Amino acid sequence: MSFWKKDTKAELVDDTGVGTAADVEAVMKKYDRESNTRMWEGAPKLLVRCIMVAFSLWSIYITLFSTALPEFRLSCFLAAVLIMGYLNFPARKNHVKVNSMPWYDILIMVLGAGAFFYYAFNAERIIKLSLRAAKDPLLLAVGIIGIVALIELCRRSVGLPILCVVGALLVYTFTQVQPQLVVYNLFYTTTGVMNTPVNVCAKYIVVFIIFGAFLERTGIAQFFIDLANSIAGSSAGGPAKVAVISSALCGMVSGSSVGNTVTTGSVTIPMMKKTGYQGEFAGAVEAAASTGGQIMPPIMGAAAFLMAEYMGIPYAQVALKAILPAVLYFTGIYIAVHLEAKRLGLRGIPREELPKFGVLIKKIYLLAPLVVLVGLVSTNMKTMQFSAAVAILVAIAVSLPDTIGKNLKEKKGAAGTVTDLLSMCFNALEAGGKGTVTVAVACAMAGIVAGCITVTGLASKLITAIVSVSGGHTMIALVLTMLCCIVLGMGVPTTANYCIMAATCAPILMNPAIGINAIAAHFFVFYFGIVADITPPVALAAYAGSAIAKADPMKTGFNATKLAIAAFIVPYIFAFNPEMLFIDTVWYEVVQIVISSLIGLFGVAAALNGFLYCKINPLFRILLVAGGLSMMIPGTLTDVIGLAVVCGVILCQRAAAKRLAA
Repeated sequence: MSFWKKDTKAELVDDTGVGTAADVEAVMKKYDRESNTRMWEGAPKLLVRCIMVAFSLWSIYITLFSTALPEFRLSCFLAAVLIMGYLNFPARKNHVKVNSMPWYDILIMVLGAGAFFYYAFNAERIIKLSLRAAKDPLLLAVGIIGIVALIELCRRSVGLPILCVVGALLVYTFTQVQPQLVVYNLFYTTTGVMNTPVNVCAKYIVVFIIFGAFLERTGIAQFFIDLANSIAGSSAGGPAKVAVISSALCGMVSGSSVGNTVTTGSVTIPMMKKTGYQGEFAGAVEAAASTGGQIMPPIMGAAAFLMAEYMGIPYAQVALKAILPAVLYFTGIYIAVHLEAKRLGLRGIPREELPKFGVLIKKIYLLAPLVVLVGLVSTNMKTMQFSAAVAILVAIAVSLPDTIGKNLKEKKGAAGTVTDLLSMCFNALEAGGKGTVTVAVACAMAGIVAGCITVTGLASKLITAIVSVSGGHTMIALVLTMLCCIVLGMGVPTTANYCIMAATCAPILMNPAIGINAIAAHFFVFYFGIVADITPPVALAAYAGSAIAKADPMKTGFNATKLAIAAFIVPYIFAFNPEMLFIDTVWYEVVQIVISSLIGLFGVAAALNGFLYCKINPLFRILLVAGGLSMMIPGTLTDVIGLAVVCGVILCQRAAAKRLAA
């Protein structure tokens, strides 16, 4: 069996020496908080699983049919999240006891969930009380308990980085506003915990998380990896290109940069190392590509639904506007790995060892759930949540051929097929419920951030400060905003990341003194919040990739930043050139922008790599950077100048390579 076909972690060890199955699991536990869960066995395990399945089914029902008050619906949603969260996540990472839940965890779970249930069943009375509720000692205690229980669950399931932001803002808010008013606004109004992020999570995101869980069980991830191998596996440095393509495709339905890095990377990183790439580079390729999965339409790590809500445009438009920037991002990484392969003289995987495209095309039906989802949403025939529910049914349908084929081989008959199908649905619903916990808690923390900013008026102060420092110069304001996004986004999940950026940083760019288009501003802060996952010093995705590759974490982080250079350039292009996002443009302007940007990216990538036909001298590297950046600056004149410089260097390098060969 050739090494690319090994799909179990244990088998990867035998050929590559990269790590054992336990090593990969340890990486997940270290860098992905969702993997640090309690160990349940026997009847308690079945009970916990049934609770998560029941939550998933309830969430689908509520999002499709509920007409209840938002306060009632969202309070019940968060109460259920607290119950599932404390059942799954222990207080410490080194939890090893089976079927163990300390009394204090049970107490926090009961009190926290009870606080939200109390609000849910007294919502109408509390709403009528309005600000008088802030003076009621019982309501004040209930609010404090609910907020503290959420914060502690965030520490367990999401991590400390987002809590540092929340904690700093809470301290600032309590020094500016009366404490009882802070608690009232954060717990009992829709400007705090139950702000837009949690509302969108309960209404849209949860059903898409469940859809993603069903989609994974259809075998689509392996199909994407096989398809990428068939397309690019035989070219120079093929495994790295496979990592780029497969991570882009798998990332469409993944909500975690770290999770995508570890799951896809456990296959692709050993492939790259065996081909000849250094560990630091292999880990960086996977981290950069997996992080890019969060900006890949149509799902974009669930952030697309939040962006639609914040920007007030249909979800289908968000997905459409994200296409060109995503293409540029992955093209930039693809160019970089190709040049590195040429520099090292690497070859691809022999074609006879690769999956045959003719065989793979027979499984094209696995894409049906995504096609149905995009089709229903883009035609506005039904709501997003209804579209996702239909797509779940289609995912179940496309899993039938493999299930039936497997049971025919094992001679299990119809009863076995039904049993396997029900088991698949149960597992997917369980995974969907479990996956909702971290997203919902992160969204709740983002709501607290937004609430603190609203109560204190901090947003206007931050806008005034940045505008003042930048002196009204757009480029300076963009750079300062970029730095804010990277710092605030370190270690924060995709959905919460964007919510924080939308509340704190996007308004800066939309200020008349800066004058960036509103949609471009939201995309700008979204991109730079996401790349925090590969930007040292807190580059969680890069560190996860380095752990699988057994490489230096910091070197992997810097390599990932270099590979993802497009993510640091493209946002500036659409900030100055909203036409890239299909805003107020015609088709030929978009074509010009795309062509000039691609050539410019090629020039910058070649300069950073230092190889083009042969080694590039320092002067030519500077010229390539200057020419590449010129092609990304809006305007025909700069495009012509940049094209002349980049093409001139390419011709000189080609001539030099011929002389060396002679």
